[in-house]
Order: sequence, then C-alpha cells, then structure tokens
Amino acid sequence: MDNVQRSILRRVMRYIRPYLPRVVLSVFLALFCVVLTLYVPILTGHAVDCIVGPGRVNFDALLPILLTIAVCIGLTSAAQWIMNTLHNRIVYDTVRDIRSDAFSHIQHLPLAYLDAHPSGDTVSRMISDVDTFADGLLMGFTQLFSGIATILGTLGFMITLSPSITLVVVLITPLSLLVARFIARRTYAMFRLQSATLGEQTALINEAIGEQKLIQAFGHEEETLAAFDEVNERLRSCSLKATFFSSLTNPCTRFVNSLVYAGVGLTGALAVVSGRLSIGGLSSFLAYANQYAKPFNEISGVVTELQNALACAGRVFELIDEPEQLPDPVDAAELTSLRGETDFRFVSFSYTPDRRLIEDFTLHVPSGARVAIVGPTGCGKTTLINLLMRFYDVHSGEICIDGICTQSMSRTNLRQNIGMVLQDTWLKSGTIRENIAMGKPDASFEEIVAAAKASHAHSFITRLPDGYNTVIGENGGQLSQGQKQLLCIARVMLCLPPMLILDEATSSIDTRTELKIQEAFAHMMQGRTSFIVAHRLSTIQSADIILVMRDGKVIEQGKHDELLKKGGFYAALYKSQFVQ
Repeated sequence: MDNVQRSILRRVMRYIRPYLPRVVLSVFLALFCVVLTLYVPILTGHAVDCIVGPGRVNFDALLPILLTIAVCIGLTSAAQWIMNTLHNRIVYDTVRDIRSDAFSHIQHLPLAYLDAHPSGDTVSRMISDVDTFADGLLMGFTQLFSGIATILGTLGFMITLSPSITLVVVLITPLSLLVARFIARRTYAMFRLQSATLGEQTALINEAIGEQKLIQAFGHEEETLAAFDEVNERLRSCSLKATFFSSLTNPCTRFVNSLVYAGVGLTGALAVVSGRLSIGGLSSFLAYANQYAKPFNEISGVVTELQNALACAGRVFELIDEPEQLPDPVDAAELTSLRGETDFRFVSFSYTPDRRLIEDFTLHVPSGARVAIVGPTGCGKTTLINLLMRFYDVHSGEICIDGICTQSMSRTNLRQNIGMVLQDTWLKSGTIRENIAMGKPDASFEEIVAAAKASHAHSFITRLPDGYNTVIGENGGQLSQGQKQLLCIARVMLCLPPMLILDEATSSIDTRTELKIQEAFAHMMQGRTSFIVAHRLSTIQSADIILVMRDGKVIEQGKHDELLKKGGFYAALYKSQFVQ
C-alpha cells in the first residue's frame, strides 16, 4: 500500500470514527464467532474419538458433545446476524456522511470549477464511485476482522494440538501473502483508471441525453455514437484488465491453500501412525487447516475490493478537497436599506490567464438608474453580471454598492438584494407554486398568484391539470421554454428586491407577451437600480444609461438618442436590426 492509499485509508477511518462503539462491538462479536467456530472442530474430534468402531460407540459421551456443537452453531449464527447488521449500519452511515460532505462542498465550490469540469463526471464521483466504495467497505467489515481473527485463533488451536504440524502451515502461508500483495499492487491503478473512464462515460451520456434534440437536428448521431463507442471501448478494456488481475487472487490463493492442506494431511497422517496424534485430533487439525486457508481467500478478495474502493474514494476526496470559493469576511457588512448606487472601480478579470477579458473597467451607476449593456457576443456583458453577483471574484479593482465593497459583504446578503432573470432558465422538480416561491418560501398563495399575473404566467398555469399544484419534472419537464421563462420572471416579481438584473430575460417569449412583460418590468424597475443585458435593442431604448461594450471595454456610453446621433458602433448595431 503506497502513501496515497494510506492517506485515503486514514481519511476513511476519520469518517468511521464517530461510529467507533459499533466497530468495537462488531470486533467483539467477530472474536466471539471465531472462538465458537474454532471450538467446534475440537468437539468434532472428541466426537470422532467416541466412535471406536462398528457397534462400539460411546453414546453417553457423544450426545452431550453433539448438543454442545448445536448450541455453538446457534450462538454463532445469532452473533453473525447482529454483526452483519452492525456492519451495514457502519458502512451506510459512513457513505451518507461522505456524500453529504461532497454535496455540501459543491455548494461552496467556485463556479470556475463547475464550469471547467463535466457535470456527469461530478455526478459519477458522488453516485457510482461512492457506491463502489460502499461495496468494498462492506466487504472489508464483513470479512476482514473475522478473517484475521480466524487465522490467529486457528494458529492458537493448532499449536495446542501439534506444534510441529503447525510449523508446516506457517512456513507455507507466506506464499499466499506474497501472491495477494503482488496482485493488489497492480489492481489499484487499474481500478482507478476504470473509475475515471466511467466518469468520462457518464459525462458523455449526460451530455448526449440533455442535448438530444440538437444532436438529431444537426444529424450528429453517428459522431455521438462514435464518441460513445470510443470511450465505451476504453472502459471495456481497462475494466477487463482490472477484473482479470483481481480474479487471479482467488485461484492463486486457493492453490497455496491446497498446498497447506496437503502438507497438514501428510504430516498429520505420519503423526497418527507414530501414535503422537489420534484420529479425532487429525480430523480436528484438517478442519483447522481448511478454516485457516479460507480467510486467506476471503482476505485476498477483500484486498482486491479495497483497491477498487480506495480508488473510488480517492476520486470523491479529490472533489471534497477542491478549494472552496473565498469565504465571506467574519465581520461582513449587511445591506439593509439598499439604494443601489453601484461603482465599478478599475475592475480587471479574465476566465483564463492567457486571455484578458475586462481590464481597468470603471463605471458609476446612480441609484435607481436603468443600465442597459449591449455589444457583440463575448464582449463581457454577462461577465459584468457574474462579477456583480460575485459568481466570480474580480482579479483586481473593486465593485461597490452604496459605497460598500461587495467583497466585504456576505454573498447571501448581496444576492438577497438583487433579483436576477437569466436567458437560461432553471426550475427544480416540484410544484409550480414551489418554483415561484423559491426566493420567498413564506409567500402566501395570493402573493404567488399576483406575481404570476404580473409576469403573464397565470393564464397558462390555470390551464395545467392541477394549476399551481401541478408537479413539473427536471428543469421544467414538458413546459415550453417561454413558459419556463415566465415562471422565472414571476419568481423575481414575487421577491421585488432593491436591484434587478435582466439578462436576455424575454428571449424565449413571443412578441405580444414580451410587450406586456416589458410594461411590468418598467413598473417594477421604478426606483430600483437595474442592469439589462439585451441583444434586441428595442427592449432598452428607454434605459437611463446604455453601455456599449467591445473586448471587455465600454467604447460608448449614453442614452439611446445620443448614441444614435454619434453614429458609432451602437448606431451600426441598431441599424442592423431595424433598418432594411
């Protein structure tokens, strides 16, 4: 076991530590089972010695021995049942804790990590890898303790019967350990590669299912199948190698154990002939030799499974060890009566170090102003919104609201004061009512209906089978994109926060409904500082400030009429949309 595996195992033991009383009880029961199991061959040997020959059976001595054997077997069965129940509880409580930590950690990861890693691989780490880890851990608890105890106990009982025959067993045993160690060292890397490839395949499947419409629309089925076949073949290859090497463990150790059994039989027979051992003693010794060999087979299988389990646990711990986003300051400022005056002061930011996006960006937004941000794709419009919401932190400079730097506020308090409607909608599995009330869980039904009416979602909601109690599936289920966007708008209209961000908020809505929603937005934005990202310039003509961005910089700034008179980049954009 190398240093990495030892480190992973130590972390696993830290998760098991809260359940130490169960572990101690489990070890005690394992020892109890082993003692009774190993006592039975002694009784069996005595029973054999009671049978001298045909018609010469000492029943008076034999019957109590048989009764004792029955009691031992019954107690062993009951103890094993309790022990297995404890093992299951320890394993699944530990797995629950690891999954909880992993999911909780995801909530605090920076978006940069989630943007850079396929969601399918992250899901695979939390589901498939943890399940595989649980299987290996369960096998370890079930067989490792009792196996080790059986080996030590068997040696003790065999020494009391015949030290010389026990020496034969001890001399042959290291072969089994060397074989298991040789195989285990090679299986860990293979199982780790198998887990990583499985995560890659899960990510591909997740992507293909989520974007099936686009795949079919562009006739990309063959390319998708080819990509899947390639990763599927790699998974088959590495899984086959891992399984092949791990499957060598059992037959190899069985071969060594057969040598042990043959050695015991031969030396034991010689001992019986010389009168140093009885027939019953030899039968007990052969039973012990078989019981001594069996744990080596089980432990070899456990070692193989633990290699796989540790490989999977390592991937989960890698996720848990990812650096969290910068923590909120201990004395974070709390925004209570927000005016919305916003300042960008010499802000610089880039997603990748080799490509600067925003440099030395400075902007002052008065309280209650409506700021529209326009420009070509990739110019930094949405990036400004991400920085304002602290989905990403600026590399240099600062963003202040009411004179308070956003990095000195708690993210929760900042985001509670800003309502956001994005082009990309997100709805959780649940009722329509729960989705609208997401930002205000204690809202009354009347408030929810009022928000739905304001967003013009009420009419289609009432046509659904159960109205506001209709359950929608993952990301909106069968709702149209426009309907999902209306629900997201209703969600913000219910909260009515002091500041608003509308990032292509009506991109999927028909023109007639859009005009009505624009009226609702205009009413909602009165007295609220608002940032509007728009490609359709018809929706931002009444903005107080229009920022025209290109390559991360504001190249023009002013009202709609002023920018048209300048005849610059904004005027060109406007003409491209409205002048035929």
